[in-house]
Amino acid sequence: MTRIALASASPRRRELLSQLEVNFIVVQAPIDEAVLPGEVAADYVFRLAKAKALAGFLAQQQPLPTLGADTIVVVDGEILGKPQDQADFLRMMRLLSGRCHQVYTAVALCRDVACEPQAVTVATDVWFGPMTEAQMLAYWQSGEPADKAGGYGIQGLGGRFIEKIHGSYFAVVGLPLFETAALLADLPEAV
Repeated sequence: MTRIALASASPRRRELLSQLEVNFIVVQAPIDEAVLPGEVAADYVFRLAKAKALAGFLAQQQPLPTLGADTIVVVDGEILGKPQDQADFLRMMRLLSGRCHQVYTAVALCRDVACEPQAVTVATDVWFGPMTEAQMLAYWQSGEPADKAGGYGIQGLGGRFIEKIHGSYFAVVGLPLFETAALLADLPEAV
């Protein structure tokens, strides 16, 4: 079985990649995640996934094909990162409550240093039901939102606020399985 590297610190991505029965190692891929002036959300997440794949590839002494991914939450064109504090989290929840937003996840595969990473972006519409201030505060106090883009995790306690989605559940969690399997399909026995 071909081994690959996963350039991600996300435990959720490790769990999802394991569902594809891929033999992988985890590598560090620190990159600058600042949004470029005028950069739209879909371009931003696509660029970060490719940068993580390349950085992870270059960080290895004997490089393996490397998968990079990034997930962002977007409402009214605003990219919602991880909440800075409780006030930032509450601001995000007020934006999301009772309406639809988008989650973009991009995944990229870097095979060698000379190549342009292959990448794909998946967009999913997510509808939040209405949330009370008390629900928002209780969710913040659970600790779950602190390290999540947009301040929530659909696969955890935050799932109770999701009315419906249109698109890929796995992309909202952090790694679109169908698209990732397709990227890895050309690798000998990777999937």
